[in-house]
Amino acid sequence: MLAFDLLPENLRPKSAVYLTENIQKFGHLTTGLAGTPLLCKTLSAAGRDDLAYQLLNNRNYPSWLYPVLHGATTIWERWDGLKPDGSFQDARMNSFNHYAYGAIGEWLYRYVAGIDIDPENPGYKHILLTPHPGGGLSYAKAEMNTLYGKVSSSWKFENDDFVYEVEIPANTSASITLPNTLTRLVKMDGLPLKAENIQSNDNLQVNLGSGKYMFRYPAAAIKSAISSIRR
Repeated sequence: MLAFDLLPENLRPKSAVYLTENIQKFGHLTTGLAGTPLLCKTLSAAGRDDLAYQLLNNRNYPSWLYPVLHGATTIWERWDGLKPDGSFQDARMNSFNHYAYGAIGEWLYRYVAGIDIDPENPGYKHILLTPHPGGGLSYAKAEMNTLYGKVSSSWKFENDDFVYEVEIPANTSASITLPNTLTRLVKMDGLPLKAENIQSNDNLQVNLGSGKYMFRYPAAAIKSAISSIRR
């Protein structure tokens, strides 16, 4: 209900608390085929990136990385499709290429890397690029082909800087949100930002047309924000 905005506004915070308490109690995801695709994006929408990344990074059963560490190159139907000794969890029901658990990919593309659609301009005519660094990751990169061409989003921590590179297809535009920074700290392609930039709360939004761009600024504020979420 929380994921689909079916709760009254006054009950949403309480529902989010129930969800986070469940994850903190078990230390891993407890969802099945229907709930897993919604889990991380619902946590992020509730301001709990720390728990979403905790689930992503978990290496123990049940988790996404448990199959990877046991040789998986696709998403299994069961979290423990193969047991540590190499035997089947259940040989009668054991697909090794299953979509539902693999839906974590949507969150990785749309949230971690930050490539998202603009509901008012469908079909990627206008693109929202909003990366969300965290989870102990030092970099993330994603790209996809649209009707207009390739859109890509790539971020990394390089020494003391946050570096963000994007590619916006021809005949499109994008709103790029840079996390936890100020206009005066950001350089775009090695030069100071210009007047089209919009300051908004702790983030900076830049509206640009097609092309390739690189942003660089000190990473201290980002790392401080990530640390405060964990506490």
